[in-house]
Amino acid sequence: WPDVSEEALLASLEDWLVPHLHGMKGRSDFQRLNMVGVLESLLPWDKRRQLDVEAPTTVTVPSGSRISVDYSDPEAPVLSVKLQEMFGLHRTPTVGFGRVPITLHLLSPAQRPVQVTRDLAGFWSSTYFDVKKDLKGRYPKHYWPDDPTSAIPTSRIRPRP
Repeated sequence: WPDVSEEALLASLEDWLVPHLHGMKGRSDFQRLNMVGVLESLLPWDKRRQLDVEAPTTVTVPSGSRISVDYSDPEAPVLSVKLQEMFGLHRTPTVGFGRVPITLHLLSPAQRPVQVTRDLAGFWSSTYFDVKKDLKGRYPKHYWPDDPTSAIPTSRIRPRP
């Protein structure tokens, strides 16, 4: 893996940054520079693939939606997703070749967090029923199955038949 410490990047600006500055005339051009892409260009192809596998930028949830993963805290990446989109999933998604569970921020239909967990199986078996009772009262048109582990996941009000 290349050294991307602040010191190493400052010492090698001409190698990694200057090639991306061609044609830039002002501060606004520089602000539009995609620094993630620039830093990714330091990686050889095999390391880029490994990074995509170990730390994906998005996760496809059971409903089929691709949700962005927030790595603000690398020790506890976060996935904020509507509760109904996770129906049918038995285990908490992981990154880092299965070593790091993703912290799930399970959201109501109004996109407000109703549960934060790193143990999806435990949530389904215990806390889900209390959350379901509350949400079913606030969102009666939405789908609230009795068995979330075998229910059809949906990004809509109700699953398609």
